[in-house]
Amino acid sequence: MDIEVWKIALLFAAGVASGWINVLAGGGSILAVPVMVFLGLPGPVANGTNRIGIIAQNIFAVWGFFRKGFSDFRLSASLAACASVGAFFGANLGVRLEGVWFERTLALIMLAILVIMLTGVGQRPTEAGKPRNIALGHMLFVGAGFWGGFIQIGVGFLMMPILNRVMGLDLVRTNMHKVFVALVFSVVALAVFAANVKIQWMLGLALAAGYAVGGWLGANSAVTRGEALIKRVFYLALVAMAIKLLFF
Repeated sequence: MDIEVWKIALLFAAGVASGWINVLAGGGSILAVPVMVFLGLPGPVANGTNRIGIIAQNIFAVWGFFRKGFSDFRLSASLAACASVGAFFGANLGVRLEGVWFERTLALIMLAILVIMLTGVGQRPTEAGKPRNIALGHMLFVGAGFWGGFIQIGVGFLMMPILNRVMGLDLVRTNMHKVFVALVFSVVALAVFAANVKIQWMLGLALAAGYAVGGWLGANSAVTRGEALIKRVFYLALVAMAIKLLFF
């Protein structure tokens, strides 16, 4: 497709907004993917091209958390390995994705997660930064990775409750692990998409530049403003996404 300046600018702006929302909560791809479809990309191509931005965003987000003193690469890497297994199979399904049936299912998942987060179901106190239910958390990340490889949209809403509710991590460390895991399994997903559809690399790089800025800003916001900001962004993004999927 023709590459024009306004298209590059639009994708960069969409990437900044999407990257910031993704790091603080999730669902940012609901902005980026429709923009690419608006520009004329088929669904599977937009789905695959979006992964370029996700990778850039999470490189900068991981670096942002690390510079602020937040890292646990051993746990992040083991969770990422599990998620990557799921992402491989999910991406192989995603390259064949047609229609909108998955949107209604995703909306119901989002609303269910919202209820869990608001009511505190399953929440138990834990020592700051010390995870629990390690085996269960790793098993659940295979499923989260499958969804991430399949469509990406909303995968943050799946990873956050696993890390926060199941594994007992505070929301800053939840986001710290989330961005590392998403970085790793997105590389796997991109490889699968690139082998099956025609990725738009130039548009993807413009999107990636915006995602990188948004990811860096999101990581710094998460650390400096803490859980209160993350919760507000998480709830607002989740509700907006569910409404979008159900009614528009």
